[in-house]
Amino acid sequence: MSDLRLSLTDRCNLRCFYCMPRAHYSWLAKTDVLSFEEISALVSLFLSLGIRKLRLTGGEPLVRKGLAKLVHLLAQKPQLEDFALTTNGVELAPLALPLKEAGLHRLNISLDSLQPKRFEQISKRNSLHQVLLGIDAATQAGFPKKLKLDTVVIRGFNDDELPALLQFANERNAEIRFIEYMDVAGAVDWSSEQVVSQQEMLQRIENNFGPTLPLEEIHTAPAKRYQLANGTTFGIIASTSSPFCDKCNRVRLSADGKLFPCLYANEGLDLKKELRTNKTSPQLQQLITSFWKQRTEKGAAQRLLSKNRRAFKTEKELLENPHLEMHKRGG
Repeated sequence: MSDLRLSLTDRCNLRCFYCMPRAHYSWLAKTDVLSFEEISALVSLFLSLGIRKLRLTGGEPLVRKGLAKLVHLLAQKPQLEDFALTTNGVELAPLALPLKEAGLHRLNISLDSLQPKRFEQISKRNSLHQVLLGIDAATQAGFPKKLKLDTVVIRGFNDDELPALLQFANERNAEIRFIEYMDVAGAVDWSSEQVVSQQEMLQRIENNFGPTLPLEEIHTAPAKRYQLANGTTFGIIASTSSPFCDKCNRVRLSADGKLFPCLYANEGLDLKKELRTNKTSPQLQQLITSFWKQRTEKGAAQRLLSKNRRAFKTEKELLENPHLEMHKRGG
């Protein structure tokens, strides 16, 4: 356990069909959401247990008010080696520089299309212009670590844009990661036919740019990285066709304090309840350590073995248990 994904909110200003396809959702009550002080206390706890990488997620984390204050609070923790935030970029333009100055190391920005109509088809919002402004602002802010762009590749929607997106990222000194379409909860219309595999993505990129060179790395990041002849690097996250569950070292904390060992996990540990009932740090450490050691979830690997594979959860199941949804637990 060395990587914590921490959701700041379950709210989002986009409605991407692979994550939040419904028009309306029931949001967490403000009193149920972890306060900045509670988040700081839990992050310190996880750092004491060996966490060294922290990524703030959502929902959309930029809709959380006072975000730069929280970033500054967390950035003071000396054990934190990699401090990132994932965003859809819609609200980023005025916040990029304040986040950098508050101590954030890097950004991951979602970008599923460079075409306005297609972007709107995927996200149900006409927001591509704002996202592009946010990417430019992030580039100009000068974060200590390289900007990453994330693209969920879906056959029949944006799979013809790989060369354009790769070139777009390279022109901005960013590294793009192409993500196989996953059947996580929320993707109620997922089908295997829409998945563009890592192998197919590589073939398409090589058809346009020539041979790719795999980059050998020691870390356990989910992306397999490649390099083109001109030095351009990119990554592919093949969670659907080639799961990496045995190497996964990530835990996820929802905005209301539930700890999940896997995106596919059905149950989580309610740390908010334990924190608000005045459990001591040693008691909380023991709970987390025991929870992590007892985990059995290998969701993506188990899903790979499924026959007649379809969406992980139905809309009815998600309505009955909203915590199953990916936007509730952070990606």
